[in-house]
Amino acid sequence: MTGTGFIAYALALSVAAAVPGPGVVALVARALSSGFRAAMAFSVGLILGDLIFLSAAVFGLALIAETLGEVFLVVRFCAGLYLAYLAVRLWRSAGKTDRIEGGPAARPLASFIAGITVTLANPKTIVFYLAVLPTIVDLRIVTGGDYATLVGLTTLVLVAVMTPYAALAARARDSLRKPVLRVRLNRSAAAIMAGAAIWTVARRP
Repeated sequence: MTGTGFIAYALALSVAAAVPGPGVVALVARALSSGFRAAMAFSVGLILGDLIFLSAAVFGLALIAETLGEVFLVVRFCAGLYLAYLAVRLWRSAGKTDRIEGGPAARPLASFIAGITVTLANPKTIVFYLAVLPTIVDLRIVTGGDYATLVGLTTLVLVAVMTPYAALAARARDSLRKPVLRVRLNRSAAAIMAGAAIWTVARRP
């Protein structure tokens, strides 16, 4: 690949990642409910999910992914249920603690699992890597070095895009100290998470 090809890929991915979708919505809700650390663990899951799709495209697994449409449907449904579960936990925990807590969502491992699940069920991600990417990058000529560069670019771009979302949402969370405001914020995060759950299940490529 040429430098121009890498730049085109990075720009396209930046635009795709920055446009709010189920992943960004769930990330913001995670930061609001559980703070920056949990949100970054969630981001790591999002990034790993993207790298899985990138690998599938580069190594010619797009046809396999296409034939497993029903499997992706099941994954999407499970991701939606998990987000709905987190939304219920957030709503029920509002006002019960001195801090905004997200229950299992606050644990880094749970956040990581949620992130990768949401990405694997995100139609926007699937379309980008299995449909849009081949129009930007000639996958037939990608070498091992090119693949490593694409992995690095993907990670850098997603970290650069997701970190500000997480930081701003976490700052809004930390700036609210009054109990009544914390309750409202926790319930707002629950509503956002529930919206992400519905979006994940209902949206189609």
